[in-house]
Amino acid sequence: MTAHSEAAQTAMTASIGQATVEHEDTAFGLGPPGWVALSMIVVILILVWKKVPQLIGRGLDAQIATIRKQLDEAASLRAEAEAMRADIQKRATEAHKEAEAILKGAQAEASHLVAQAKVDADLLIERRAKMAEDKIAAAERSAIADVRARAASAATAAAAAIIAQRHDASADRALIDRTIAGLN
Repeated sequence: MTAHSEAAQTAMTASIGQATVEHEDTAFGLGPPGWVALSMIVVILILVWKKVPQLIGRGLDAQIATIRKQLDEAASLRAEAEAMRADIQKRATEAHKEAEAILKGAQAEASHLVAQAKVDADLLIERRAKMAEDKIAAAERSAIADVRARAASAATAAAAAIIAQRHDASADRALIDRTIAGLN
């Protein structure tokens, strides 16, 4: 080090006991914290002069408006969804009631059909019983007629045999004469 720099160093530092005081470099009378403060003030003034806070405010307002619009759309979608849900529940309730009505109608129709089938079955049984009775009566009449015909045939054959045995030609002549006399 040179003598001049040593003297400057000595002048700049003064020693008081153990504490050492150093002199800071300044430019235009401002130290580093002053320059930082000054530059911040300049930046803030430029931002205000260029209306940056208003731009930021407008940007935030636009975002707020967009968010409000989205919230309104969400609210309207929710209301629409709730209306659709209510409509679907109403339709489901109506469909359930209609299904119950159809079921009751089907049960009533089924019971009616069962009752009608029972009546028809009873009528069919009655008709078939009547037809069987009629067939039996016809068979009885036929059997009676057949028995009568056979009895008449047998009686005729027996009478013919008896007559043939008991009558001869002279008895036949007397019978014929009586029959002719009865006709006159």
